[in-house]
Amino acid sequence: MVNRLRILLLGSGDREHALAWTLSRSPLVEKILCIPGNGGTATGDAKIENGPPGISMVAFARLVDFSKEKNVNLVIPGSEEPIVQGIEGWFKKEGIPVFGPSKGAARLEGSKCFAKDIMARHSIPTARYWNCSTVEEAYRCLDKIDSPVVIKASGLAGGKGVLMPSTPEENRAAVHTMMIQKLYGEAGAEIVIEELLSGDEISITLVSDGSSLALFPVGQDAQRILDGNTGANTGGMGVYASTDLLSAEQIDRITKTIFEPTIKGIRDEGHPFMGFICVGLVMTSSGPKLIEYNVRFGDPEAQTLLPLLDEESDLAEIILACLDQRLHSVHFGFVPKYAVSVVIASGGYPEDYEVGKEIKVTPASGGTMLFYAGTILDGRTIRTAGGRVLAVVFLHDTLKGAVEGAYEGVTLVKFDAVSALAAYTAR
Repeated sequence: MVNRLRILLLGSGDREHALAWTLSRSPLVEKILCIPGNGGTATGDAKIENGPPGISMVAFARLVDFSKEKNVNLVIPGSEEPIVQGIEGWFKKEGIPVFGPSKGAARLEGSKCFAKDIMARHSIPTARYWNCSTVEEAYRCLDKIDSPVVIKASGLAGGKGVLMPSTPEENRAAVHTMMIQKLYGEAGAEIVIEELLSGDEISITLVSDGSSLALFPVGQDAQRILDGNTGANTGGMGVYASTDLLSAEQIDRITKTIFEPTIKGIRDEGHPFMGFICVGLVMTSSGPKLIEYNVRFGDPEAQTLLPLLDEESDLAEIILACLDQRLHSVHFGFVPKYAVSVVIASGGYPEDYEVGKEIKVTPASGGTMLFYAGTILDGRTIRTAGGRVLAVVFLHDTLKGAVEGAYEGVTLVKFDAVSALAAYTAR
């Protein structure tokens, strides 16, 4: 691996902006080319720029040609779609390393049916489940179940694909909606019927070189649109980290019963997992149970956790170590602070919303960080181009201070039809 990195970073969210910002601080990095990128990655840092418009993140042949033209020597897919569709294999054939799992390992997110079977085969604690490939099979399963369930599309559904019926009639209606009406398209051709778990939900992100692993601080996210984690479900409206919901002993137990069996299990089945993985857990009365795998950094987890890396931790160096299967040999540490992210969304999100609104930002001070998501650069003006527009992140010695700093940062951002009702309440 060469010392000076020219990186192709795939994605358009605030996760990718946070990754680009973190990588740009490394002396190992020469240039970060973002496709498609956003208004934030188009401005503010000489090392970061957007690639040409019109190239899809899954147009792998075009991405390979572009990478050769620009002397790219490392590819980092931020979002799940190119990972699940097999970008790692395309670039591997060209001798360009990809920091992300193979298509086989990416089935942990690409197929919930596959993921649940992995959990079962390797004795990883999770909810009881039933994989179903036909409507009739699903109805037969429901007839045998006398407890609340969650019904999930097996394939990628853009962060959606989960229905939570509350009666037997709604259970069957949910199956009909997914498998006959195809609410989520082919993602719902197979479904998982899963027992509903109760308890605090926790997200934990780790990085793996295929054998060893290292954990980021534990965080808790808010998925709903309104303060207090109420209202409609979204792709994620904020995270706070670290959380005192888990003790050191519980984290050690989760590592031994969930993380290590996952990395070992997928490797033993012929698909070593290398990259970021963000998992969702429920802390039930009988112990932690795994909800799902995300085979990339979570969003908004990335923009919350990456700023916590300490000065000795070089993300580019950590990635290179993973590519060489020597993660254990590099420093991976964090500052002793709390981080809070608050997502600012377009008015009307997650339903109908308008785009094209000019964003005006009062210059931040005192450590406020802004990571852009659904935005574009229009001349010299950044405009809204999506539902989740940007994330405000603030670090502080106390959780209360981090919360107050993040919400103060929200007031710096102005655009028409803004919804600054980020779904975060400190616990």
